[in-house]
Amino acid sequence: MSEERIPKRSEIPEESKWALEDIYPSDEAWEADFEKFKSFPERVASYKGRLGESAGTLLEFLRLSDEIAVLADSLGNYAQRRSDEDTANTLYQGMTGQLMNAYVALNAAGSFETPEIISIPEEKLEGFYAECEDLRLYKRALDRIRLKKDHILSEAEERIIALAGEMSQSPENIFSMFSDADLKFPDALDKDGKAHQVTHGSYIPLVQSSDRVLRKSAFESMYHTYDSFKNTCAATLNSQIKAVQFYSAARRYESSLEAELSSNEVPVEVYHNLIKAVHENMQYMYDYVKLRKKLMGVDELHMYDLYTPIVSDLDMKITFEEAKETVLKALAPMGEDYLALIRKGFSERWIDVYENEGKTSGAYSAGARVHPYVLLNHKDTLNCMFTLAHEMGHAIHSYLSNKTQPVVYSDYVIFVAEVASTCNEALLMQYLLKNTTDRREKAYLINYFLEQFRTTLYRQTMFAEFELKINELSASGESLTADTLNDLYYELNKLYFGDDIVIDKEIALEWARIPHFYYNYYVYQYATGYSAAIALSNRILSEGETAVKDYLGFLSGGCSKDPISLLRGAGVDMASEKPVADALGIFGELIREMEALF
Repeated sequence: MSEERIPKRSEIPEESKWALEDIYPSDEAWEADFEKFKSFPERVASYKGRLGESAGTLLEFLRLSDEIAVLADSLGNYAQRRSDEDTANTLYQGMTGQLMNAYVALNAAGSFETPEIISIPEEKLEGFYAECEDLRLYKRALDRIRLKKDHILSEAEERIIALAGEMSQSPENIFSMFSDADLKFPDALDKDGKAHQVTHGSYIPLVQSSDRVLRKSAFESMYHTYDSFKNTCAATLNSQIKAVQFYSAARRYESSLEAELSSNEVPVEVYHNLIKAVHENMQYMYDYVKLRKKLMGVDELHMYDLYTPIVSDLDMKITFEEAKETVLKALAPMGEDYLALIRKGFSERWIDVYENEGKTSGAYSAGARVHPYVLLNHKDTLNCMFTLAHEMGHAIHSYLSNKTQPVVYSDYVIFVAEVASTCNEALLMQYLLKNTTDRREKAYLINYFLEQFRTTLYRQTMFAEFELKINELSASGESLTADTLNDLYYELNKLYFGDDIVIDKEIALEWARIPHFYYNYYVYQYATGYSAAIALSNRILSEGETAVKDYLGFLSGGCSKDPISLLRGAGVDMASEKPVADALGIFGELIREMEALF
């Protein structure tokens, strides 16, 4: 596709567009199903006060919930995917808005579900299972709800919690409006004095530049601006942490960490083990920093030197057809059944390939029940080929879980979401490294791989440690002032990067621009998912068919078990430090391999 002009949607070939007609052949068909959906709140409300009356009534309600989930999946995917094709199209914005309003009504009508299921006596529920074999399918789902028993409050208290819900979103909304809409940065200047606009979108490309003057200027533009508003940023983040602390205390959890991780059935030890394992393997990061300093040939390495490639960019033009072919070759160790699903996705138009006017940016996979839908904005680059492998990993995970599991267990939790995608990326990288004979190309690929480790395993763990510490400080009664946050963040950078880099004072403000600190203990999952994916890809390459069989079992598991058990079935124990330590060991091997090339 030409990059000179972004084409209109109508100019994109049909074979490069996703097949949304597989969900609904027309907008009118969507409207007809939406009318059915609007009847669900009344149907759900008819069960209020009745869930414990008999096994048959409870089964009816749970089957109705499945019916709702299936219809909502189709309605939501069609409206949102159409909207993402052209974000300026108000028709699909309107459809999405209508559906959200219907969801609100549905959730209000079904607010009795959790309290009523929890209130059923254990002996009575066991009697229901004995009486009605079909109800046993839902036992795990009901058990998960009933685990919340100690954290469900009285009806009056729950009403207060619900009323506070919108207010609790205020810190994130304020941060988003301030950082994304209101905040403006001075232009960065390159070595020739030319001005470059600094935005959140342009910042990373600017600090990846080979022009060190430009990198430093962009770095200072970003963080000097945040420094001017550090007290506002600190107050906003402090409010977010206070809200998290309020909800965890109100629901009688030992800590905010326990409260957040329990929703995904992840033990708090997983979080602590990640940080411990990274601390015990910090030397690899120090070795990487030392190598980067050496290969860049600088007297002092600075924080604004971390993103520019050690190896200068290669002109690797990879068309979408070439990317598909290479991805299939790289995923050959996954076996023919897996490859057949990848080919199915390629041939049956699961993918919306190219950018067009108004199309949403970035890339994602949406696991619709009919089949997944993958949004790309392919640009014929190496990174875009990795994106294809990544998103198809998500797609196959969704496809297998949807096709294998009953509706109630077909979705998977966020803790495992990045495993399948990153495993595909790791297999692609190993394939490319094995099949290149060009020293410079190999160095470029290793640099790409090293940066994935640095930015995903180390950087996200540093974020996770910072988030844990600020929550602990807040819980102990300490106010999170700008100075407190700056000092803590600066010290963590010293710990994570070591002595061979200048820890510029500006980096102390980086916490102020990270939106993930408003997502409540979210970032650790990038690091755990990456570690699990590296372990699983290595097992697939070394053990072959047995490992593949276990891995496909994991992909087909949905949420039929807790995520730690699902991953253990695939051959990796994320409750231990070993997968993280093993992944970091590979990071160390790659550093030595890079050193040998120069």
